[in-house]
Amino acid sequence: MVIHGEGEGTLEHMKRRKPANWIMHKPRLPISFGTHHSKAMFLVYPRGVRVIVHTANLIFVDWNNKSQGLWMQDFPWKEEEPGKGCGFENDLVDYLSMLKWPEFIVKLPNLGSISINASFFKKFDYSNAVVRLIASVPGYHTGANLRKWGHMKLRSVLQECTFDNEFKRSPLVYQFSSLGSLDEKWMTELASSMSSGYAEDKTPLGLGEPQIIWPTVEDVRCSLEGYAAGNAIPSPLKNVEKGFLKKYWAKWKASHTGRCRAMPHIKTFTRYNGQKLAWFLLTSSNLSKAAWGALQKNNSQLMIRSYELGVLFLPSSIKRYGSGFSCTSNGGPSMDNCGSLADSEELGTKLATLKWQGTSNLASKVILLPVPYELPPEPYSSEDVPWSWDRRYSQKDVYGQVWPRTVQLYTSQD
Repeated sequence: MVIHGEGEGTLEHMKRRKPANWIMHKPRLPISFGTHHSKAMFLVYPRGVRVIVHTANLIFVDWNNKSQGLWMQDFPWKEEEPGKGCGFENDLVDYLSMLKWPEFIVKLPNLGSISINASFFKKFDYSNAVVRLIASVPGYHTGANLRKWGHMKLRSVLQECTFDNEFKRSPLVYQFSSLGSLDEKWMTELASSMSSGYAEDKTPLGLGEPQIIWPTVEDVRCSLEGYAAGNAIPSPLKNVEKGFLKKYWAKWKASHTGRCRAMPHIKTFTRYNGQKLAWFLLTSSNLSKAAWGALQKNNSQLMIRSYELGVLFLPSSIKRYGSGFSCTSNGGPSMDNCGSLADSEELGTKLATLKWQGTSNLASKVILLPVPYELPPEPYSSEDVPWSWDRRYSQKDVYGQVWPRTVQLYTSQD
C-alpha cells in the first residue's frame, strides 16, 4: 500500500511504472493548498511490525545528498486480544484511520487471511515505544479534537511532562526545509505550544525564545549539490524577507557530524540548554500554519491543511524502553551507547546531543541523540543572506552553475 500526495503527470507516470502488487492511495485533502507530507513505513513481519518515521521522500537525491532523519522501532504481536491501547498505539491508529485507505486482504504466516486497515495495527504491543507520535491531519478541529493534532497535540503532551529546572525559559530551535507565510501572532502561538511543560518545582517552564536554523545562500552555493540543493529548500522571497524574522535566523553548522555541505531536508524542533535537551521532535512538519495548524474562533478551533507525522523523544518515554525486541533478529536485547537499555528502568533519563561532554552518574542515564547541527546555533552575521529559491544568483556554485537552473527532482515523465 503506497499512500502518497502526488498528482497530475507524476501520478500517471507512477501508475504506469508501479509493480502490479502496489495499491496506490491519495488521502483526501479537504482544505485548499494542503498536501500529504508524512514520510513513514509500516513493515509487517512474522514476528511483529517495524514502524519507521523519516524525513526523506522516496527519491535518490533525498537519501544520497541531503541531511535527513530516521527513527525506527520494532513491536511484537500482542499475546492477547487487543485491549485498551497505550498513548503511542492510540495516536497511531487514530492517524491511520484519518487516511481512509481502501482495505485489502493479505495472507500472513500462521494467521491466514487478514484484512489490513487501521484497526489491524492494534494487534501489536507498543508498550515499550520510546517516542510519542505528533501528527497533523487536515480539517477544522474543535472540541475533543482540538488537542489531538498539530501544535496543540505537542502542547498537550508537553503539558503532562516535568523537566529539569535548567530548562526554565531555555531557548527553542526550529529547523526545517520550507518556510511558510508567517506572522508574529502565529509565531507566539507556536512558541506557546513548544514552551509547554513544567519544571521540577511545579512551575511552568515559561516561554522560550525561538531560533530558526536556515541555510544561507552561501551554504547552498557551496553544498554537495550546489544551487540544485535549493530546489528542496522551497521558500519564496515574500516569506523569507519578512522583517520580524531577522531576529530568529541562525546558521546551519554541522561540522561535528560532517554534514555542513549536505543541505538539510531533515525537520527538527527542540528545547535545549547547552548540549542537554528537554525534548526533541523529528518530523515531516516544516515551519508553516499548513503543517502545524493555526488557532481560530477565539482559540476554539484549529485549522490544519496537511498530513504530517513526527516522533517526540521525551526522557520519560525512553525510560520505559527495556525490551530490545527486533522483527529480524532472534538475539537478546539491543545495546545503546550507554549500556543496557533495561538499566534505564531504574535510572532517571536525560537527553543530550553528541557533543555532550558530561558523565553519567548513579542517579541518571544520558541518551545521546544524533542531532546533526551544532548547539547553540550561531546567529546570522550582517553578511549572511537567508536562502530563497526565487532570487537570482549570479555567483557560480561549485559546479560552475548560476541560479535559477532547471533540475528534475523526480522521475522523468516518459
